[in-house]
Amino acid sequence: MRASDHRPGRTTPPRPLDVESLFPDLAAHRRTATRLHPRPGTPGPHDSHVGGPMLWPADEPWPVCTTPHRRAPGPGPLPLVALAQLHARDVPDLPAGPDGCDLLQVFWCPFDAHGPTGSGMYTHLRWRRAAEVREPTADLPAPGAVGFDGYLPEPCVLHPERITEYPYIELLTGELGTAVEEWEDAQEEAAYEAEEEEAEEAGEDGGEPWLPTYQCDLSVAPGWKVGGHAAWNLTGPGTMDCEACGCPMELLLTVATTEWQADRKSWIPLEDGPMSPTGVVVGNHGKLNVFACPREPSHPHGFSVQ
Repeated sequence: MRASDHRPGRTTPPRPLDVESLFPDLAAHRRTATRLHPRPGTPGPHDSHVGGPMLWPADEPWPVCTTPHRRAPGPGPLPLVALAQLHARDVPDLPAGPDGCDLLQVFWCPFDAHGPTGSGMYTHLRWRRAAEVREPTADLPAPGAVGFDGYLPEPCVLHPERITEYPYIELLTGELGTAVEEWEDAQEEAAYEAEEEEAEEAGEDGGEPWLPTYQCDLSVAPGWKVGGHAAWNLTGPGTMDCEACGCPMELLLTVATTEWQADRKSWIPLEDGPMSPTGVVVGNHGKLNVFACPREPSHPHGFSVQ
C-alpha cells in the first residue's frame, strides 16, 4: 500500500459565494482542477511527489541540459533536477499521456540560461507507464552545479484535492465579462468604503475589511495544481496553441512559488497553511504554467511564466 494512503488530506474551504448563482453563464466555463498541496515529507520512488526520488529505469540515461552555462564554466552536460512526479492514480485531473502513459515526470535545469533571451527556464517532461519500470535505479544523479537555490525543491508528499475553477477574469468576454467586472469593481469599492468607515470610527487605521472578489476568491486557485484554468497576472490574458497542430492547448500543471498570497487567504486549507512548503521559486516569485495538447499528448508542451 502506498504511503499516500495514510496521509491526512487537505481541504480547501468552501468558496465564500456561489459564483454560478451570481453569474449562471459561468457554468459553461467550469473546470475541475486538482490542488496538489505539497507538504514536506519523505516520498519514495513509487509515490507522487515534489522533489523526491523518481521511478526511473536503471538502464535509461538520466535527462541532461546541454546548454552552456556562463556561471558553470567547464562542466559538460548537467543533470536536470527532479522537480515532480505525478501518477494518474493519485491525481484525478492528470490526463492520459502518449500511448496511455500514466506517470508524468517533470525536470528542469537549475540555471537561467535558455530561450531567445538566454536567461529563461528550461523544463523537460517525460511520460511513461509506471508498471513497465521493473528495475528502478537506486542511484539518482546529484544536481551538480546550481545557478539558483529556488530550482532545488524540498522533498514533499502530496495531498491531492479536486476543486472547481472558473476562467481568469480578463478572459471573460461579452455580457458575462462586463457583468463580472462591474461586480468586481463594486466589491472593491464596498471594501474601500468599509475600511474608511472603520478607520473613522476607530480614530485610526482599522485594518482592511475583506469582501470576496472573483479574481482572488472565486476563479483560479493559487499554488501547485493539475488542470483547471491558468492565471495570467504577469503578461495579461493569453492563450497557448500547439506548435504541432495549432489546437488550443489546455493547462496541464502549475508549479508555484507560494501556495497562497495575501489577497488569496480564502484558499488556505482548513488543516494548515504553509506559504512556501516546496522551497521552489519561479521567476520573480511567480508560477510556471505548463500546457498540453488535448488532441495529441505527444505534441510538444507549452510553457508560460506568470
